[in-house]
Amino acid sequence: MNSLKNMPSDARLWVFQSNRVLSTVEVNAIDKLATQFITRWTSHGARITASCTVFYDRFVVFAIDEQQAQAGGCSIDSLNGFVKELGQSLNVNFFDRLQVAYRKGDEILSCALSEFEKLAKQNIVDESTIVFNNMVISKSAFEIEWEVPLKQSWHKRVLVS
Repeated sequence: MNSLKNMPSDARLWVFQSNRVLSTVEVNAIDKLATQFITRWTSHGARITASCTVFYDRFVVFAIDEQQAQAGGCSIDSLNGFVKELGQSLNVNFFDRLQVAYRKGDEILSCALSEFEKLAKQNIVDESTIVFNNMVISKSAFEIEWEVPLKQSWHKRVLVS
């Protein structure tokens, strides 16, 4: 399996954020199961060149080289199905889009968006707080726009004017 660093800069990308920190055993299981999934992953009969990398024991990032084969609706559905099954087997939710992940010192924390708004009102998080923008869709965007200060992200709407 390719790692993200070996994928082209225009590789299409999906970030799945866990609702909790993953253990080393769980990360190893994800690596093994994702490798198995990727070896059989196809789009319209063509094998997909892909990678799966776990970042910070919390984010599972899949990337595909669409120069080799483009992801169609069915192949994207199979990815989402795989990640849902993975989450069920590990008792993890990778699909809670209302969870915000942010840095506090060296630690990565997450909370519900409503809680994050309260943290902003209390000045516990501010415009310089690093947040994770899981909406990025390419490797190049991931490298530049994934970990950004709150003021440069869609999350900035929680800042009190």
